[in-house]
Amino acid sequence: MLTVNFAPFPVLETERLLLRCISIEDADAFFDLRSDQRIMKWLDREPFKSVEEARVFISEKILDSLYKNEGILWVIALKTDPENLIGTTGFWRIDKEHYRTEIGYVLGAAFWKKGITKEAVQKTVKWLFENTAIHSIEANINPENDPSAALLKSVGFVQEAYFKENYYFNGVFKDSIIYSLVKGHQ
Repeated sequence: MLTVNFAPFPVLETERLLLRCISIEDADAFFDLRSDQRIMKWLDREPFKSVEEARVFISEKILDSLYKNEGILWVIALKTDPENLIGTTGFWRIDKEHYRTEIGYVLGAAFWKKGITKEAVQKTVKWLFENTAIHSIEANINPENDPSAALLKSVGFVQEAYFKENYYFNGVFKDSIIYSLVKGHQ
C-alpha cells in the first residue's frame, strides 16, 4: 500500500512562479479567491463568507491534511511577489490502496489566460510522479468548464468518464467529467 510523506514541505519554482506552503497569513488572499463568484462558478462549493472561515479552512482542512500526509496544497505566487497568493494547486483524496489522487487548482481572475495554472500544474505533477509512488491522477471538473478541460488536455490528461448527475449542489444534480493522467504517459 502507498505511503507518502510531504515533510519537509517541497517548495517548488518555475520560470515565473514560487509554489510554497500556505499559511494563516494567506487567509485574506485565500478568502478573496474563494469568495470570487467568477472562480466559485466552477468549484460547485459555497463561497467563503469571511476571512475567519478562510483561516479555519487553512488550519483545519489544508494544513491538517498536509500534516497527516493525506493531501498537499501549494500557494501559487509570482517570484516577483512571493508573499502574494494568486492561486493554489494541490492533490487530495489520496487513494493509498490504488496509488491514485485527485488534483485541483484555482487562480485569481486577474491572472487568467497567462499560462500560470498550466505552469504550476506541470511542476506539481512532475514533482508528485518523481517523489511519490502515485501512479495516476484524476481531475473532476464541471463539463461547462472549457478552460479547465483545455488545461488538462494540454498537460497530457485524457477524459476517462462522463458522469450524469452524480454531484448534488445547491439543490441541483450536476454532471462531472473525470480526466486522468497515468505516470509515464505525460
